[in-house]
Amino acid sequence: MRAIWKGAVSFGLVNVPVRLYSATENHDVQFRQVHRTDGGRIRYKRFCSIDGEEVAYDDIAKGYETEDGEMVILTDEEMAGLPTRSSKEISVEKFVPEDQIDPMLLDKSYYLEPDKSATKPYVLLREALEAQGRMAVVTVAIRTRMTMAVLRVREGVIVMQTMLWPDEIRSADFAAVDEAGEASEKEMAMARLLIDELAGDYDADEFEDDYAIAVQDLVRAKIEGGEVRAPETEEEEGGEVVDLLAALAQSVEKAKKSRGESTGSSQEDREESPTAQESGSTPAKKSAAKKSTAKKSTAKKAPAKKSAAKKSTAKKSAAKKTSAKKSTPKKKAS
Repeated sequence: MRAIWKGAVSFGLVNVPVRLYSATENHDVQFRQVHRTDGGRIRYKRFCSIDGEEVAYDDIAKGYETEDGEMVILTDEEMAGLPTRSSKEISVEKFVPEDQIDPMLLDKSYYLEPDKSATKPYVLLREALEAQGRMAVVTVAIRTRMTMAVLRVREGVIVMQTMLWPDEIRSADFAAVDEAGEASEKEMAMARLLIDELAGDYDADEFEDDYAIAVQDLVRAKIEGGEVRAPETEEEEGGEVVDLLAALAQSVEKAKKSRGESTGSSQEDREESPTAQESGSTPAKKSAAKKSTAKKSTAKKAPAKKSAAKKSTAKKSAAKKTSAKKSTPKKKAS
């Protein structure tokens, strides 16, 4: 088990550091809502009942509905101003007889485990509760809200059970029960006889959840028979890959532009990317496009060679002229 809360039991001047563990767990059969035809999970979206638009989680606030149906919206700032408690203390208010606590008031159960250094005061509290036949009525703050609880002993361990508030218990006002009248002596005798016949001690192992067992058997039989349906994968993943390749290609172009490099090669890469395939170009068209591109590039490179040749010829002629000038002797002045 994993501790869900840490604190201390405080009674008088004694503090007992403890850790809190959930004492119960839910074993109800859990079903998922799925599409009957393909087994896909059913998803729900948050829509506003007034404008019909989907609402983001950040735009959802708490609302208190009045008895006449009006809605009071509470902001996060107003909720933060409400009284809360963050004390890590289980404060003992009083010790009361066990028969004074109505079982209907009891809610969730937790085990209290002492720290190694607090074993002795823990055992002292446990033995005192058992010897006196009493429960400790305590106040505790779990998840910032104060609640009432009781401490009692079960199988050598102190158990804390949170309590409902008195106004959370409904009153049973059934007129038909009061009008039924009292049972006769003969009826009471037969009822006592029946009770005596069914009298016994409670043994939890004598009972089982037949519904949960039947569901597990049904599911196991369908699995063994191969009646398992895996939901189909969504087709949106392929589009995301294409978008990713396009984004990478654009990023490469931007990087080359920032360095002053040519982006012609990246354009050719885009022609060969899956995006071009989806636009309807066939392999034959691609090869033709490559050839035409190669011819254009060859045509562009040829004039560049000619112009380079012209420049070299001009340089040679200029060099001859300068050499001729140097070879001609200068006339002496008379």
